[in-house]
Amino acid sequence: MEYDGSPNREHPPTPHANGPREFGGRVGVTPTHLGLLKGIMDSGIQPQSQGYAADITSIEEAKLRISPYIHETPVLTSKSLNSIARKQLYFKCECFQKGLGVLQMLYSLFPMIKQPKESSHTAAVSLAAKLRGIPAYIVIPENAPRCKIENVKRYGGQVIWSEPTFQSRENVAKKVQQETGAIMVHPFNDKYIISGQGTISLELLEQIPEIDTIVVPISGGGLISGVTLAAKAINPSIRILAAEPRGADDAAQSKAAGQIIRLPETKTIADGLCAFLGDLTWPVVRDLVDDIITVGDEAIIEAMRMCYEILKVAVEPSGAIGLAAVLSDQFQQSAAWKDSNNIGIILSGGNIDLVEEQQQKPHSHNLAFAS
Repeated sequence: MEYDGSPNREHPPTPHANGPREFGGRVGVTPTHLGLLKGIMDSGIQPQSQGYAADITSIEEAKLRISPYIHETPVLTSKSLNSIARKQLYFKCECFQKGLGVLQMLYSLFPMIKQPKESSHTAAVSLAAKLRGIPAYIVIPENAPRCKIENVKRYGGQVIWSEPTFQSRENVAKKVQQETGAIMVHPFNDKYIISGQGTISLELLEQIPEIDTIVVPISGGGLISGVTLAAKAINPSIRILAAEPRGADDAAQSKAAGQIIRLPETKTIADGLCAFLGDLTWPVVRDLVDDIITVGDEAIIEAMRMCYEILKVAVEPSGAIGLAAVLSDQFQQSAAWKDSNNIGIILSGGNIDLVEEQQQKPHSHNLAFAS
């Protein structure tokens, strides 16, 4: 299916597509903060893995568990963007989700909960806690976008501020946990989160089975871990490429060094991609992600513009980075370029604070929790 500005947006016609559905929540929006829930007990469901935190079994179980509440997100394509990239591009619009990767975890923590219809980790945790009548403590850095803060407050979450650094976020979260007895809801380094994110691949490869390459934003690694584990199980020869900001390239450095690298500081407009890989996500990135493409902020901004003007989809910088990676010289000069003909691009993240974007220029962002 083609969408270059015509009034009707549709799915590409594929033999496995189930037709358009209402846009809505499952997984895939980049989480950026820690949620702490008081008085919750894990249901005890354990993913069956072969050395990784999740596998195709746990991912399929996640899909079954949340299937009554999810909606299929569309896949868009554009002749204009295909011409620019010189490849067939398929954009999986996870930015349209009203839920997120935390959904799978929340269903395990709260077996009776209804779908948290929100597009950020913080807001979903706040709403989930509200539905169960329990407090939620949300650790948020002082430089967080206003829209995310307001969503947390709207659903009754208690905002607790930290400095905009990785270490401060962790320290404040541990202090809150000690003082309240709360349970940590981690945005990426969690087996349930990874399994939930993997359902994106199940859906995408059912919609467009001919995809040979998937490009995924990378930060803490929850999104790409789930997508990779599911996609490689379905098609072992499929290529998984990570897209990362050049000013927050810890994953690329980690891949090159063979161990987790933590940067003292990050500087990128893609503030949702400034986390470090965790002990559950790093093994997947190390072993199964084929390559990491780094791009600068100017390329990310240009990709955002293309998404808006051509696809008519508004995505935050973290969500547009996949397109920037596909159009980059690094990818087009790589060995993988010639063998990548049908490329799936995960568009994740639609949290754009229009007031702040108008008032501020891109600035340095320190470490944040993100997938």
